[in-house]
Amino acid sequence: MSDRDLDIIRKKKMQELLYQQQNQMQEQQKHEQQEAQINALIKRVITQILTPNARERLANIRLARPQQAREIELVLIQLYQQGKMREQLSDQEFKELLSNLSKRKKDIKIKKR
Repeated sequence: MSDRDLDIIRKKKMQELLYQQQNQMQEQQKHEQQEAQINALIKRVITQILTPNARERLANIRLARPQQAREIELVLIQLYQQGKMREQLSDQEFKELLSNLSKRKKDIKIKKR
């Protein structure tokens, strides 16, 4: 192989790598946009479901345990979609729901021996 052939191969490889990188960046941007849309939708629904005090409590949970806050949001949205919530949840009702959810989690422990 001559130097010219090697240069051609290198240029082709560089173009392929650049193309792959651009595709990855586009996919990442698309994923981030979808994530932002989902988060905006969740926020809008949660605003409809919870009173301001209850939303503040959820925000505090999110600061301490983000994954648990996301799970709570999903449960709230499911209840809302099923029509089990007709009015906004007050802070006291939200506390009761949180208590019920934590009891349910405690009941599902598996002991390994």
